[in-house]
Amino acid sequence: MTALEPFGTRLRRSMDRFGPLCVGIDPHAALLVDWGLPDDVHGLERFARTVVEAVGGRVAAVKPQSAFFERFGSGGVAVLERTIAAARAAGTLVVLDVKRGDIGSTAAAYADAYLDPASPGFADAITVSPYLGFGSLRPMLDLAAASGSGVFVLALTSNPEGAQVQRALAADGSGRTVAAEILQQIATENLGATPMGSVGAVVGATIDPVGIGFDLATLGGPILAPGFGAQGATSEDVRTVFGSALGSVLAASSRDILRLGPDPLALRAGALRVADGLRTLVSGAALPQEPSGR
Repeated sequence: MTALEPFGTRLRRSMDRFGPLCVGIDPHAALLVDWGLPDDVHGLERFARTVVEAVGGRVAAVKPQSAFFERFGSGGVAVLERTIAAARAAGTLVVLDVKRGDIGSTAAAYADAYLDPASPGFADAITVSPYLGFGSLRPMLDLAAASGSGVFVLALTSNPEGAQVQRALAADGSGRTVAAEILQQIATENLGATPMGSVGAVVGATIDPVGIGFDLATLGGPILAPGFGAQGATSEDVRTVFGSALGSVLAASSRDILRLGPDPLALRAGALRVADGLRTLVSGAALPQEPSGR
């Protein structure tokens, strides 16, 4: 296997160049209709191709949501593979939102499917779930490290149901929350990595930052922050949640940008406007701030 340059290095360079925006590619049925497209695999392909045409090579990353492709069966998965390949060919990093998590040989198979450069489904990074135990992620962490790809580990999501697991106390008697334990293990994976590690965390931009129990500025890797834009998180919310970790945040926005389609020029202009706003937000974060995760 010929390894790529580490994902964290590539992402840091891309965020610095284009701004810290990750554009979601979420072909909801309603969005296809709004764009005047049929809710079938042909509409799906036109939708995804238009988004890549609009933002490919102009934003730090894109994030296809696998489920919206998988619902069309094998034809949809084929479109997903072509979408990933087109975005990467345009010079844009792809974070595939699949939220995979399992144990043993099954986890290894997921790793082979998405993190091996020889696989047709290879992406620069994927989202993974640690709730079978952080150690269950080892096959994916190891292959990502070997191939130069990355993983974003679900840590603190903004859906109300997540709190009963993520904010529960860990079983080791430390008094820390499960989320804090996961974040600490991510930080351990990133020790010594420069300029940024390749193991990231998913932390919702709309979460309540009180009681996290972990300083996100010490994570050592990127923070994928869904919820920016149409899902309710404003620039000030992002500043409040992430504080001194703001420079590591890759903000994900989907509907706020996708609703501007199907005109690719309007999509592009909207994405660049959001990216510029985020860049301004981050550059203003150099002022002294309290550590995040207070």
